[in-house]
Amino acid sequence: MRVPRTFVFVDLSGFTNYTAAFGDDAAGRILSAFRTIVRSVGSERGVRIAKWLGDGCMCVAVQQVDAIAFVQDLERRAAEVCNPLTVRAGIATGHALLFEGDDYIGSAVNMASRLCDRAKGVEVLMPAMQIERLPEGVTAEPFGEIELRGFPGTISVVELRGAPQPVDADTADLWTRTPFI
Repeated sequence: MRVPRTFVFVDLSGFTNYTAAFGDDAAGRILSAFRTIVRSVGSERGVRIAKWLGDGCMCVAVQQVDAIAFVQDLERRAAEVCNPLTVRAGIATGHALLFEGDDYIGSAVNMASRLCDRAKGVEVLMPAMQIERLPEGVTAEPFGEIELRGFPGTISVVELRGAPQPVDADTADLWTRTPFI
């Protein structure tokens, strides 16, 4: 089944060097804090964690605006807890094959992954032509034309910056609500 989705790949920049410098225990503490933040922001923004990838993850959103807000919010919150490490991310939207019920295959998945690989530090990269709508408080700054392995020609990319509006829901007590409230 092919489904329209927005894919986000997120990675902790500098994790390997941090592990070498401070050891596995210190790296494990930062990774645990990072994953806690990803789960929390994902729940608040309606973004699902598709899979963990070591010091990163692949996330999926039905609405592009939710994926963008998720990444920008995650970047801000992780800066407080994961210092000196930073969050880099790639976002892409398109149709993908829902594979074996819990994984996705397709060009948008690959592009989001390649953009994350290309990002440095706290960059969040996205193809300019895929932007549907930006959350209030988020801007798209030109990053340039880049080549991505596996994609023909160059792709015009933007860097997303800013902070989305805070979530207006308290997810801490969702388990007590019925689905119809």
